[in-house]
Amino acid sequence: MIDRNAAIARYLRLEPVPSLPDIKLYTAHSGSRLSQFAGDEDDPPAPYWAYQWAGGLALAHHFRAHLGLVAGQRLLDLGAGSGLVAIVAARLGAEASAAEIDPNGRAAIALNATANGVALPLIDIDLRGAPPQNIDLIAAGDVFYNAEIARLMLPFLVRCAEAGIAVLIGDPDRRDLPHQSLTRLASYAVGDVGDQRSSTDRTGSVYALK
Repeated sequence: MIDRNAAIARYLRLEPVPSLPDIKLYTAHSGSRLSQFAGDEDDPPAPYWAYQWAGGLALAHHFRAHLGLVAGQRLLDLGAGSGLVAIVAARLGAEASAAEIDPNGRAAIALNATANGVALPLIDIDLRGAPPQNIDLIAAGDVFYNAEIARLMLPFLVRCAEAGIAVLIGDPDRRDLPHQSLTRLASYAVGDVGDQRSSTDRTGSVYALK
């Protein structure tokens, strides 16, 4: 079995996020051999944890532009990937935690948190279940990446909002984003180096539930 922490530290590069240079993340490159992280799974999850994504970057920029949103808040980075959003929030004074189901992502979050001098507890979330306890704000970046997940995600986030949890969503207007249920709050120019690595110019937006 692969030692995920050791493999991430060896094969990915700890480097600054282009638009947030004071934040460093373990990021994939051409020599990262990401296939080794798939293990024996027939259909392993895509390595979302190995890149920065437009929705998460938009949330990070939004938090820096509106410091009062996160300072002192109990924030959950839902579908955290690399943990970028939670790291930025923690650096701004939030009591941040992360939820990520991919074991490789969970390992990357721990390494990235340490590299940025913050602590990020990992918590388990069931999208079919009840809202999390002791959370003030959910930051959901890039979570509407396919129709199947979107069908679970939107009702879950609605239940969270009904339970009194603030919900902010970051996304570059993907096909399965439920625009009819959202209000766009702001947009930011971001360098998305995940699914559009050939482009450094992309817009990520931050949304609230209607």
